[in-house]
Amino acid sequence: MGKIEVMSENLANKIAAGEVVERCMNVVKELVENSIDAKATEIKINLVDSGVKEITIIDDGVGMDKDDAILAFSRHATSKIKSLEDLFYVSSLGFRGEALPSIAAVSLVDLKTCNGEVGTHIVIDGGEIKEVSESDLKQGTRITVKNLFYNTPVRLKYLRNLYTELANICEYINKMALSFPNVRFVLTNNDKTLLNTDGSGNLLKVIGNIYGMELTKKMIEVDTSNDDYELYGFISFPDCARSAKSNINILVNGRVIRNTEINKIILEAYHMYIPDGKIPIIVLNISVDPILIDVNVHPTKMDIKFSKMDTLKELLLNSIKEKLESINLIKNMDTYDSKEIELELDSSFNSSKEEKIVAEDKNDSNESMFVKLDLDNVVSDEKEPYEETRNTNDNEDEESCIIKKMYPVGVVDATYIVAENEDGMFLIDQHAAHERINYEKYLEKLSSHDNNSIDLLVPIKIELVNKEYLILKEHFDLLQEMGFVVEEFGINTIIIRSHPYWLPSNKADDCIKKIIDIIISSEDFDKKKFIDRVAAGVACKASVKAHDVLSQEEMIDLLEQLRKTKNPFACAHGRPTIISYSFYELEKMFKRIKDC
Repeated sequence: MGKIEVMSENLANKIAAGEVVERCMNVVKELVENSIDAKATEIKINLVDSGVKEITIIDDGVGMDKDDAILAFSRHATSKIKSLEDLFYVSSLGFRGEALPSIAAVSLVDLKTCNGEVGTHIVIDGGEIKEVSESDLKQGTRITVKNLFYNTPVRLKYLRNLYTELANICEYINKMALSFPNVRFVLTNNDKTLLNTDGSGNLLKVIGNIYGMELTKKMIEVDTSNDDYELYGFISFPDCARSAKSNINILVNGRVIRNTEINKIILEAYHMYIPDGKIPIIVLNISVDPILIDVNVHPTKMDIKFSKMDTLKELLLNSIKEKLESINLIKNMDTYDSKEIELELDSSFNSSKEEKIVAEDKNDSNESMFVKLDLDNVVSDEKEPYEETRNTNDNEDEESCIIKKMYPVGVVDATYIVAENEDGMFLIDQHAAHERINYEKYLEKLSSHDNNSIDLLVPIKIELVNKEYLILKEHFDLLQEMGFVVEEFGINTIIIRSHPYWLPSNKADDCIKKIIDIIISSEDFDKKKFIDRVAAGVACKASVKAHDVLSQEEMIDLLEQLRKTKNPFACAHGRPTIISYSFYELEKMFKRIKDC
């Protein structure tokens, strides 16, 4: 007799469960998706001990008759697809026919369902049907899953703690509520309500239920399309960015997905507005013909493949950038949380503590951190600064500039320029502001392919390790295109004889080394991204630093140049350049008015 035997259906289901059901969230996901496919308008998810002990899903969908209810627990039994052709036009959330048998194989399942004509009650223990009987005639389905993985102790051992399991379930239900705002979702754990939406179809209201009403005030609607894709949803202001990647909610035809490439595209659109490591809050539903996507990549159906990724990338990038460029992004102090302020102040103090000591040693005459500017030659005592210095050309400037003219009145710690205009008071980070100005200048130079260069009196020699040298040598033509004259000079060594004329001569060494570092560290080299990184890197090196003392005229010129940039709100690395204090907020802080 041969050694190969066909596995029993029960054993096969348990093995399949390892792919489909890894943790409590997977059970909730599969059952909730079934409820959505059953056209439910209300779905209740009741958990006991984060779902480890019990998960109950109740919906008001179309329900099932007796035969379908029994057949649903057989492997590959589904009502979603009938033929191979249907696989290319999948519009339902579930279709593989693996979820229910996989769940039933590793738990105790109690199902009550009714299609409006007959009610059915089924009890399954470890994949074996124990009871089939009649049930009440309440339309919809109620399914309870108890003691998950009780008969597969190895899998049970690897379940995470209750808080982690609950957090994963909450994250998924939040995304489903955002996917289907017209469905009411109620999530409870140990009888405590964690989410309760009204199913009114108002997406912004669901965002408020999940993230809070304050955030909804800083969400920007996106509604656009091209020949292949339609986008609808909301993106957050940059100052709402957080640390968790889960705040990017991408839905494709209502299906919650995880797609690394789409996340990268969104972060690329935001990269000039938020610092590295911060993630904007995004809720975007991508509508597309099912034939252009493949959802049959993984049993969990969380990842999908796009046939026309280039057109989707272009649509995402352009729509997000246009929205961000169309709004005023000056950060107002009333948007800061007090804990955020405290953390930012602590980190900035610690990181610059040594710099401050050095600055104080260099400038012993600076007795105060606040320096009042001498504006006697600019304004009189009888008029506001912005009224006196305004001239006939200001109105023309207002039309071409995103922000209004600001007038410097002081400086704090030789780092933050204090300015004002008719809207209130402003703090401007002098380094971030100058970096933004320089970035746009260098980006224009690099994009214009102007390769005029300046010969160096003393060539710059740079030694590299062999791997770095080989990478750099591959891109010699790129350096020459920028205006560098580069020659090999011995083993793993190059010399720079000329550099682009726009490179700051006093920072040439640092800037050249930065450009070489960017070339060496670039993965999947992309020329457009490379130019952007070079412009940002050189701008940072060439800009004034914190504690560099600026004259009054230099501050005025800096603020005026900042106004004329395309994005005056953030430096090249996403840090804010300006923080505003409205007169209302100032008066409220000084108790000159009562907060209503």
